[in-house]
Amino acid sequence: MSRSTEAASETKSEAKNAAAPRFWRSDALPFIEARSIDDGRNVCYAKHSHETFSIGAVTGGRSVYLNRHAKEWIGAGVVVLMNPDDVHACNPVAGERWSYRMLHVDVAWLTKLQHELGFSENHAFRAFSQIMTLDAALFDGVNRLCAILADENADAQTGTLRRESAVITFFSDLQQKLNPARVPERDASTQLARAAEFIAENCTRALKLDDVCEAAGLSASHLIRAFKQRYGMTPHAYLINRRIQYSRAQLRRGRLIADVALDAGFADQAHLQRTFKRLVAATPGQYRN
Repeated sequence: MSRSTEAASETKSEAKNAAAPRFWRSDALPFIEARSIDDGRNVCYAKHSHETFSIGAVTGGRSVYLNRHAKEWIGAGVVVLMNPDDVHACNPVAGERWSYRMLHVDVAWLTKLQHELGFSENHAFRAFSQIMTLDAALFDGVNRLCAILADENADAQTGTLRRESAVITFFSDLQQKLNPARVPERDASTQLARAAEFIAENCTRALKLDDVCEAAGLSASHLIRAFKQRYGMTPHAYLINRRIQYSRAQLRRGRLIADVALDAGFADQAHLQRTFKRLVAATPGQYRN
């Protein structure tokens, strides 16, 4: 095969990959699914609806967005929202490389989160009145959450905790920004201290968010929001920081780096190396020596 033929073949392959939708889902987080496409110029949808609540970010190109009786021309930077069973469609302007990121969330899960944020448990899902927004922080949030969910390099032991925390944080912020429940926060300093102590004492284990919530006696949404306010980091970040503290103590004893990595709960020595360098600004070997 000639070089020109090879190049043409690679170009066609890249174009095909860019045009193919990519999906992310996990058995550990069955209540959320992500979808993305990098070149949707030939993607066309008939009017349809979802059982889920859906929110997406347009990252390139322009499209015609239909939602219920509204029709809007939208482009990069727009966030679209579809309530369950809203009939909608979003199709690209001819010839433009339209791209987007989309999240589909189980209604029962989101309704439970709304209750935790202050809505009466006698109410069903509270629909969002907006069908689109140009809020830059929300746009960045959708893209950031999609990146966290799809991160193939996430640690197997703490990846689920990080993903679930990110999902709860994003949808709590979305709720308070666009559909707020005005309920005063109660003082949870004792429960937060209990959560921090539980994480510290079990930092080498593969903790789940439910484990920490149960130990603290707090809902997931309240724990994540209040924990970050109190300690300046999420429970996941606090767990990783504690693992590094544990690793430093073990390295001072002269233990092998590979052994310390596994004992501390990291997937392997390389994962410890990357995390240690990021938090300590030195490699484990430099620190031990």
